[in-house]
Amino acid sequence: MSWLETRWYSTESAPIYLRPFEVLFRRLAAGKKKRDLRVQWRAPVPVIVVGNISVGGTGKTPLTVYLIEQLNALGYKPGIISRGYKSNAPHYPFDVSHATSPDESGDEPYMLERRCQCPVIIDADRRSAAEFLLAHYDCDLIISDDGLQHYRLGRDIEIAVVDSERGLGNQHCLPAGPLREEPARLQSVDYVVCNGGPCSTLPEGIVTYEMRLAPQSLIPCDKEQGAVYSCHAFPYKKINAVAGIGNPQRFFNTLKQSVSAEIACYPKPDHHRFSEQDFDFAEGVTVMTEKDAVKVSELGLRDAWYLNVSAQLPDNFMSALTDQLKQIANDKGKK
Repeated sequence: MSWLETRWYSTESAPIYLRPFEVLFRRLAAGKKKRDLRVQWRAPVPVIVVGNISVGGTGKTPLTVYLIEQLNALGYKPGIISRGYKSNAPHYPFDVSHATSPDESGDEPYMLERRCQCPVIIDADRRSAAEFLLAHYDCDLIISDDGLQHYRLGRDIEIAVVDSERGLGNQHCLPAGPLREEPARLQSVDYVVCNGGPCSTLPEGIVTYEMRLAPQSLIPCDKEQGAVYSCHAFPYKKINAVAGIGNPQRFFNTLKQSVSAEIACYPKPDHHRFSEQDFDFAEGVTVMTEKDAVKVSELGLRDAWYLNVSAQLPDNFMSALTDQLKQIANDKGKK
């Protein structure tokens, strides 16, 4: 974590010398939002945007996986669109099922396509991605992984994810704080999901749903080099925990609560590009996140596992969401 990010989530006030830049950021963001709304495009099928109002990891990806699994079970045929952050695709829009590596598609879309077994299309222009998805796949629902601030894409349901431990930080917008939009933006979304438990720093009156990431098992990065273990049966007592995600400490805490072992933690920047040197440990085995595991598949790591987790939310969350989807489908059918 950089010194500035540490300051954002500390008890200190926002740096005074960054306040003018915050004012400029908010004006530019408001102007862009106004322009985007004038040319907003709406898909013929329901669109759910899963995003946040802060920079860094909050838990959007596991929530997206949860939604795909739940919606598939209910008979929907969802597809995912994503910006494809740090992707290097040969063209855009790009079908992630054709990706030869996470470098080509970006790590999160690559992991989502393989985990969810559903279409994943990347393009910074979300409309372009959505049109490509609908033209090439029989999808009756679109989930936009991130994109809460991409207002050119019309949306029917907005889900904002908040990290319960870090909350909204000092509640200032960039660069004085971690926010892309003001805290009041949460009052206009359909659902606020708090990853990890209740969050006390949100504006008053906001109804929230708590999401827990439940560890399921430890899966070898190279399935020919190891066995799958339940967390309580993991036999290794020295673990090198590696995480290149938005909030590595959350992963480290989850691992420590799940596995009985001596754990050394090695945080990396979000979307870190790993090399063999990152795993040059004198002793012990390596455990990482699923998102990191897809990035190291070509390194041929031995004695390396990833922690498989699943999102858990209260029943009334999906009940409310599916009721809303039915109403949206009825409204679109009448047009």
